[in-house]
Amino acid sequence: MPVDRLAFTRTLSRAPAPVTVATTADASGRRWGFTGSSFCSLSLDPPLVLICLDKGASTHGAFTSAPHFLINVLAHHQSDVALRFATSGVDRFAAGDMTPCELGLPGLPGATARIACTTHEILDGGDHSILIGRVEETHTGERAPLVYSDRVFARPVPNDQMAATR
Repeated sequence: MPVDRLAFTRTLSRAPAPVTVATTADASGRRWGFTGSSFCSLSLDPPLVLICLDKGASTHGAFTSAPHFLINVLAHHQSDVALRFATSGVDRFAAGDMTPCELGLPGLPGATARIACTTHEILDGGDHSILIGRVEETHTGERAPLVYSDRVFARPVPNDQMAATR
């Protein structure tokens, strides 16, 4: 018997995930972006990452036809950016916080990390597409990452604070 949909989502909400905003630009130069927490590394050789995108999302066509995309791993103070890029029917770029970054793609200068990719492969993942990117350029910032767990945003406890509580 298949698992209950509510039980499935409730269970997986317990797994902490990085909060990312993926961005791209189409052939006309229009910028596109979405918030994603289904992001991870896939391979070291070649360097590959993946992020999943709902097939019903307004950004799906742009991302599945784009030659490149950029993953912005959000910093702990950027939950407002995550919420904006998760909202339908708004200009996600109106805040002006995205600037041209790696490969000329829209990026957040204050992100924890940025990973610029060439689209390597797009796989079927049920109601999502799995975008596999070959990593071309990276940038690492200094801020702690934003994570999503139990349906709330959180900041991981720094290692020095973990050691103090042991």
